[in-house]
Amino acid sequence: MADDLREWRHHWQDEADAEFLYRTLADVEEDPEKRELYARLADMEERHTAIWARLLTEKNVDLPPPTPTVRSRILAWWARRFGPGSIVKLLLHEEGQEVRIYLDMHTRSDPGEAADTALELARDSAKHADALAKIAGIEGEPWHRIHSTGTLANVVYGFNDGLTANFGLIAGLIAGVLAGGLNPNYILLTGLAGTIADALSMGSSSYLAAKSTQEVRMYEIAMEKKEIELMPEAEEEELALMYESRGVLPERAKKIASEIMASPEKALEEMVREELRLGDEYGTPVREGWITGMATAIGAIIPVAPFFIFQGSVAIWSAFALAMVSHFVVGAARSFFTGRGLWRSGFDMFVVGLGVAVIGYFVGDLAAKLWPLAELTLSGPLL
Repeated sequence: MADDLREWRHHWQDEADAEFLYRTLADVEEDPEKRELYARLADMEERHTAIWARLLTEKNVDLPPPTPTVRSRILAWWARRFGPGSIVKLLLHEEGQEVRIYLDMHTRSDPGEAADTALELARDSAKHADALAKIAGIEGEPWHRIHSTGTLANVVYGFNDGLTANFGLIAGLIAGVLAGGLNPNYILLTGLAGTIADALSMGSSSYLAAKSTQEVRMYEIAMEKKEIELMPEAEEEELALMYESRGVLPERAKKIASEIMASPEKALEEMVREELRLGDEYGTPVREGWITGMATAIGAIIPVAPFFIFQGSVAIWSAFALAMVSHFVVGAARSFFTGRGLWRSGFDMFVVGLGVAVIGYFVGDLAAKLWPLAELTLSGPLL
């Protein structure tokens, strides 16, 4: 019970802070409609504070008069200095967090007033978040967060990572060869080892990232299912608004939403697709890890490939030319994801590749001078 009381007191303080901030926004907002909205939100937060105060008082917890925390005072100062819009997205994020927290609290609480209160506050917080989302120009429910770069982006970034990392390594080894004492075959051997290491590193990272996305995706779907069960009216209204935003007449949108919400399974499928925008583009972790690892290996083998065919300066200059052209191409490909111009993005990546080559070369050259390569030759066991 002590843990519950600490949690309730935490919520009591959070609601008091929210009321203080909304009052501040109402005071400094110049737009009459927004000012009225902030004032209404402040009144609702004041009611929430009173609800938690009553529950705590019934458990014989003495509460001081609610006062804003230092963090809230700093945010209020920031809003007065830079305008209400400067903290709206932060408040939106916090309201979204409250929806999650209160829904979780309702689920794990024993039936009773605390569980009912948590559900009521989750619904109110959802309304607050919707109102703030409209001000911030953000669509969808802000307490759902899913992001995936997609397989194609993973291929491009994996290829880029392998190319750049191994190019710098090869440049350093070339410096060692030119300084004398290092067998040119070491370039091929070390380049292959670097290729394998880069591929395993990027592949495993992509696997873990995809696995995390998959877990978050399943959590979001479970949460959406819970919202449909506990807040059907709010979900139906949200669905109708989504249809209206696409040009469907209000009455027709409400009718479609009502028909869909009549079936919880159909409603969940529709909300997952339309609101959370989760589809088949989310690959399995093994598939994403394999594809990214292979793309990294292909990128990493490019500066090594000429050494399979040529020797001496021909191999060195071929590797340099091939790697630089590849940097430009992969930079241009990245423009499709960053929105930058194709030539500008390609040139930027070309400069990065050149910088990596120069730094790698000079580091290799410096190492060869500081530690003569002949002294580094291993003539006995490692240990």
